[in-house]
Amino acid sequence: RCSLQTVEDCGLVHTATTMVQSVNVKALTTLASVIRRPYLASPHVFVPTVSDVNYQALRDHCGVKAVIFDKDNTLTAPYENDLHPRARVGLQSALDVFGRENVAILSNSAGTDDDPGFVDGKEIEEALGIAVIKHSEKKPGGLDETINHFPNVSDPSQLCMVGDRLLTDVVFGNLHGMLTVHILPLCSGKENRRDNKVAKVVRIIENKIMYGSWWGGRKIRQLTLPHKSWRGEDECPLIISDRSDTTIHNDELGDIQ
Repeated sequence: RCSLQTVEDCGLVHTATTMVQSVNVKALTTLASVIRRPYLASPHVFVPTVSDVNYQALRDHCGVKAVIFDKDNTLTAPYENDLHPRARVGLQSALDVFGRENVAILSNSAGTDDDPGFVDGKEIEEALGIAVIKHSEKKPGGLDETINHFPNVSDPSQLCMVGDRLLTDVVFGNLHGMLTVHILPLCSGKENRRDNKVAKVVRIIENKIMYGSWWGGRKIRQLTLPHKSWRGEDECPLIISDRSDTTIHNDELGDIQ
């Protein structure tokens, strides 16, 4: 069996079976709340990738006991099961700090009712070596199954949600008091060819509203909900990016074709 470090050397290729995603009813019903309170979509931390997070500080200074990752464009390319090279360091760091039993994937495809027999979930668990949480309601739903997955977690504030989508990953975390980390999508261009076209367009709109150079985005970010234990980047740095400027630029936001 290959470790995270040697899976590429072993020549293993894990390609997910393309599944048809059903309508995310929970996201649609939550949209009205987000329109009234757009700060629900404002993350506590933005980093380029999962490898730019200080997981040691998350555990030692933020009261976080477990980390939840989205999958597509967070750990892997869309609908593929190989760990993306840019996510390798981050996932290994999370495993080293929290332990394998306290790191899991919460996807809006694998592990849901769109994944009959948990076929895709099992393939992902085999490929990445971490659990996929089974849940009937898609993000921003699925809290009960998530809490129940981690025996040592008694309060949602002890969870950190990491993902590339504001309206699903970040809203899910913020609705329940988790610490939320938003990343840019891992893939672009040809590497992103299998991405869900609707999700791709919505993601671009989300990011431009939140991070674009306009007063509304700045106001929303100023109203970001506080976390129970984390007192902000100045007091407890969670970003370990090598980039001196972590501002999202227009070329990183993408263009709607």
